[in-house]
Amino acid sequence: MDRGPIAEIDLSAIAHNFRAAKKIIGTGTVIAVVKAEGYGHGAVEVSRRLVKEGASYLAVAYTSEAIALRRAGIKAPIIVLFDKNNIEDYLKYSLIPVVHDVKTAHRFSKEAKARKYTVNLHIKVDTGMGRLGFNMEDIEKEMSAIGKMKFISVRGLMSHFSDADLYDRSYALMQVDRFNKARNILSKKGIKRILCHMANSAAVMTLPESYFDAVRPGLMLYGCSPIHDTGFSPQASRRGDKMQDKKNRASCVAHHASCLKPVMTVKTKILSIRRFKKGTPVSYGRTFITARESLIAVLPVGYADGYPRVLSNNADVIIRGKRSPVAGRICMDTAMVDVTEIGDVSEGDEVILLGRQKNTAVTAFELAERAGTIPYEILTSLGNKSRRVYING
Repeated sequence: MDRGPIAEIDLSAIAHNFRAAKKIIGTGTVIAVVKAEGYGHGAVEVSRRLVKEGASYLAVAYTSEAIALRRAGIKAPIIVLFDKNNIEDYLKYSLIPVVHDVKTAHRFSKEAKARKYTVNLHIKVDTGMGRLGFNMEDIEKEMSAIGKMKFISVRGLMSHFSDADLYDRSYALMQVDRFNKARNILSKKGIKRILCHMANSAAVMTLPESYFDAVRPGLMLYGCSPIHDTGFSPQASRRGDKMQDKKNRASCVAHHASCLKPVMTVKTKILSIRRFKKGTPVSYGRTFITARESLIAVLPVGYADGYPRVLSNNADVIIRGKRSPVAGRICMDTAMVDVTEIGDVSEGDEVILLGRQKNTAVTAFELAERAGTIPYEILTSLGNKSRRVYING
């Protein structure tokens, strides 16, 4: 048998979520983020569908990801968010670099001059994320230097949110204000008619002030809201806006979230079924001991397959439309679940690790909360470790 679970990727759900994002922003350009193998969903197939649906640009983290898309025949403009090495690859594959400092801009200018090739690039300004980007206090001087460089053309300005909180928007709005200041500085330096983009999925759903010329949705394209808690708490009323405004915002975000369709379903099959007497330990460390005569199903999935060990005794799977709890510690290659309550269960039965079966669902948010992480990590871990199968292409 092949190793690991199967990740079933519904491309019609990708299309649905793209259209949902377009509906939220109204007019404007969508830069679809497909880094990390499309958040575990497979960058090539996902990108093809997104371009077909009307994505104007794709965005990846590193040049190797962009090259894979080009070699797959994808011709859409590709923005590379982080990589400042392998400058020749940008020119060879017609990629759009994001420049974070003057030194890198100079390297692009020098290489482009040698090839007599003008490089279109985007500038990133750090408005409060503290990761990469031109510092606000230096941007006027550094844009003057970049404006004098030959064979490069600034075509975009971008930044990234540290936090697009549902209730307290003060920091995010401060970042928007800084971004507007940076945009004005570039305009004064004669750098105009550029594509300004800042809004990630969370900002698309909460912060219309950040839409600018384009938005950069990622997680929401894969059917997962970046904002899970859309309920309203009285404590939130002390965070700045009026209570009714917060209620309205929460209601709006809840509506947006309800319009998304999860794209990934992760499946496996029961490898073996064991019958144990009461008092029998299961798996390493004897952290699970049967409290009754029990049926324990062994699954051919472990932490080496992206199913986090921290979910030991701390997650459910779905079998025959019912939840079955993980029993004992998850091993490298296997996991055990208690199927005593399922009834008629057999070796080879389908098991849902992530996704829906009948009226029961295990979501990425549920697994993330149990694992003490975020849905991004769940999707990329399971998706990139599983064998992908595409449906509704």
